[in-house]
Amino acid sequence: MSRGTPEYAEARELFIAEVNAAVDGAFAGGASRVIVRDAHGTGFNFPLEKMDPRAEWVAGAVPAGERFPGMTGETDLLLLVGYHARAGTEAAVRDHTMSSLTWQRFELNGREGGEVMIDAALAGYLGVPVGLVTGDDKVCREARELLGEVETAEVKKGLGRHAAQLLAPEASRRRVREAAARAVRRARDFTPFVVKPPIVVRIRFTGTEMADAVRVDGKTRVRLDGQTIEYRGDDLWQVVSMALWG
Repeated sequence: MSRGTPEYAEARELFIAEVNAAVDGAFAGGASRVIVRDAHGTGFNFPLEKMDPRAEWVAGAVPAGERFPGMTGETDLLLLVGYHARAGTEAAVRDHTMSSLTWQRFELNGREGGEVMIDAALAGYLGVPVGLVTGDDKVCREARELLGEVETAEVKKGLGRHAAQLLAPEASRRRVREAAARAVRRARDFTPFVVKPPIVVRIRFTGTEMADAVRVDGKTRVRLDGQTIEYRGDDLWQVVSMALWG
C-alpha cells in the first residue's frame, strides 16, 4: 500500500487486472458504457497503459461531494470492486470504513454499516442500484445482508486483518469477470437502496481529537460524547457529505 515500494508496484498490476476483469465482464453482459473510478487512497493507482480502452476512467482526488463522477439518474448499475468489510468485522481482510485511522463505527439511521452501505445509499439517492460487490467472504456476506440478491465475487476468505485464504489472481479475475457479466444481465432485477428522511448519520471516531475537529452547531452536527458525532438533516446526500467531507 506504500507508494514507491516494489510491493506497491506489484499490487498496482494485480489491481488493474482485476478491475479490467470487471470491465470486460460488464461489456460481455451487455453494457454500452462503463465509467471506472479509482476510489482508493490518492486515486492514482491505475497503471495508465493497462487500462481497458473501452472504458472511461476517473483518477485523482475528485472534488468533495463527487463520490461517483459521471453517475446520473440514467445510470443503470453500480459495481463495487475490491471492497472491504466494515470496521470491526472479525476475521475480515483490512476491515475499515473510509479511514482505518479515524473512523471506528458508522451508522445510518440506526443501522451499522461500512463503505458498501455508504455507496449503496448514495447511489440509491440517484435511483441507481448496486449489482455487484467483490472482495473477501465477509464483505460479500455484508452486501447480501444489506442488498439481498446482489451478485458477489468472493476472491478470498478472511482469516484475520492481515491473513486470508486466497484464490490465485487468474482465478480471482475469472470470478470477477463472470459475476460482473451476470450483474449487468440482471440489471433490472436490482432495487436501489433508498434511505428515507429524516437522515441521521452517526460516526464514532477512534480518538477524541477527531471529534474535536468537527464544528458542531447543536442542530445538523451534534456531539454525543467524546468520540461520537451525529449529523442530521432531510437530504441524504447533504448529510452524508457533511460526514465524509465536512
